[in-house]
Amino acid sequence: MIVVALTPGLRADPELVRRVAESEFRQLGVEGRVVTGLDATGDAVVAVGEPVPHPAPVVWYDPAGAGPVAVSPGSIHLYGRGLWGLAWAIRHAVHRLRHPAERIAYGPGDEQWADLRLPPGHDGGRPPAAVLIHGGYWRSIWAADLMDALAIDLAARGYAAWNLEYRRPDRHGWAATVADVAAGLAAVDSDRIVVFGHSAGGQLALRAAADDGRISLAVSLAGVLDLAEGERRRVGAGAVAHALGGPSADLPGVYAAADPMRRLPLGVPQLVVTAGDDDLDLIDFNRRYAAAARAAGDDVTYLELPGDHFAVIDPGSGIWAATITEVAARL
Repeated sequence: MIVVALTPGLRADPELVRRVAESEFRQLGVEGRVVTGLDATGDAVVAVGEPVPHPAPVVWYDPAGAGPVAVSPGSIHLYGRGLWGLAWAIRHAVHRLRHPAERIAYGPGDEQWADLRLPPGHDGGRPPAAVLIHGGYWRSIWAADLMDALAIDLAARGYAAWNLEYRRPDRHGWAATVADVAAGLAAVDSDRIVVFGHSAGGQLALRAAADDGRISLAVSLAGVLDLAEGERRRVGAGAVAHALGGPSADLPGVYAAADPMRRLPLGVPQLVVTAGDDDLDLIDFNRRYAAAARAAGDDVTYLELPGDHFAVIDPGSGIWAATITEVAARL
């Protein structure tokens, strides 16, 4: 039983919360209920509102939160995604319940960790590693929970799934983000590494592939692959300049190192995946990037299939089925 608990002080219409929750219960095939107050118990509890001290493990979701809040051991805090973000909190609670992960720190910070899921019946060998880098326009309200379902799917397919969290530049600066992705990758012990990056994580994945010589295949899923043009078009309400610390005119070296389009050729096999119903600017960036990468001599496969921005990280989608088939053939 999944319990969604509405906490005192929550500013939201209870019926809207119930609608979101019940839709997710149906999608995930779980029993669930929505209650008022934190006195209810269940297999997993998602508390909606600002966190307060609570002894039991809870997935806290604050629709309006503006920053991380310390919670009790075993609990999780997600925040700032509006009411729709409750769906992600419920998914995270269910994924943690059904497919627990081992959380491994690669640095001393609260956001320097990865969730490791190994293949069922893992015998202690070294399976191929799938490193997942989440997106969210490099903003802290989006976190590694976005990639939970993909990590579970990849582990079931025989990969050691390494779902990477990292410090985001809105709170820590661009250099911290770059350093964390590099450190998180360096902690992976495998001679076959596939890195999957979604949205802004696609940029981070391709930049990491250019910097780290151990990557066998880099997969961009609806990636932001042209930072210079993304800055000019103010994609994500100016997300590029905000993440990198300013406009390209002021930071030419930072942009040159970060922009996948400027790093070509990467010298690493790449799979560039685009959803046909995604933002038109992202589709444009991906099409032009794939063409430029091929022209520069890189080994690039381009997939563009029906779906929206999140279909590329949905294990039940057709676009993901095509993606993982291509990955298996390449690896």
